[in-house]
Amino acid sequence: MTEPSEETTGARSRSGSAGDQDRSERRLTRRGWTLLVSGALFVAFALVGFFIPVPYVAISPGPTYDTLGKDAAGQSVIQVNGHEIFQTSGELRMTTVSLRDGGITLFNALGLWASGRYALAPREEYFKPGETNEQVRQENIQQLQDSQTAAQVAALRRKFPVKVLAKTIVSGSPADKVLAPGDRLLVVNGATVKEATDVRAALNGTKPGQTVQITFKSDGQAERTVPLTLAQRPDGPEGFMGLTAVDRADVPFDVKISLQDVGGPSAGLMFALAIVDKMEPGDLAGGRHIAGTGEISEKGAVGAIGGISFKVVGAREAGATDFLVPAHNCAEAKTAAPDGLNLIKVSTLDEAIAQLENLKAGRPTASC
Repeated sequence: MTEPSEETTGARSRSGSAGDQDRSERRLTRRGWTLLVSGALFVAFALVGFFIPVPYVAISPGPTYDTLGKDAAGQSVIQVNGHEIFQTSGELRMTTVSLRDGGITLFNALGLWASGRYALAPREEYFKPGETNEQVRQENIQQLQDSQTAAQVAALRRKFPVKVLAKTIVSGSPADKVLAPGDRLLVVNGATVKEATDVRAALNGTKPGQTVQITFKSDGQAERTVPLTLAQRPDGPEGFMGLTAVDRADVPFDVKISLQDVGGPSAGLMFALAIVDKMEPGDLAGGRHIAGTGEISEKGAVGAIGGISFKVVGAREAGATDFLVPAHNCAEAKTAAPDGLNLIKVSTLDEAIAQLENLKAGRPTASC
């Protein structure tokens, strides 16, 4: 019997070691797996970051518009037909905020935020669930139109009388099919109607089922007095006619505000000031570059608005040296106001006019 030689045994041992080494090399080490998984995660993250939109909107300073100047079509922003207008100088700029929505990915959002010019906010703060961009645009346009109407009434009632009109009629209410939107309200329950708040006041103390007399005038028709049997008011114990009343300027001339591609209610103050500046002597702007913002009521109250920190930046970039700030926005405006911008606090249209007169005369203004 022949025993295996030493050379034969060594050869087999070397052959087995080489095979094991090949198999070992074909298997990934722990480090290899780590690198592979990390690479896959990085690629996935990059794809998400570059292509998947996030539910945020980007907010930044928007354009400004001189309400004493012209719109994009070359028409005066404030047009008065049938009444004397006075020479103005300087600017009364309304300010806006730009809202970027759609197509904002994670990396876009990080880049916008890092620029320092944009702020990010959850989309739900600006869009209702299921609401489209077009629906929001239409809402903003309606708000702008309402602010223009309120600005006209607030400016004109300083020198001219107002009339009270029915704005909306509640379907199925006592006023339905008796009055129509646009009818002029003259007397309600024995009380003369001089402004919109008189209508509600005239029904104080009444009860559902009580009959009251209402005198009104439809366009092109004679005055009429009719009885209305009051219904139950949804928000109080007194009787309910079923209409909302609004003040409108009672003037024999037309004031039109022409401005496209903007929306929202916050331009009311600057519209009202421009109407006053054009229709009353005095030159409110006085050659200065003035900007501002603020929602306005038909009685001239100036309300708070959103985006003031972006609006002061946009105003300064447009060359404004003074900025009219609603009183409730003063604290936020102070934290964002650029150097060289004088903040002027206002609560009403009359206050704003008085502050501009102080500014023109070199007197101190109310500061935020």
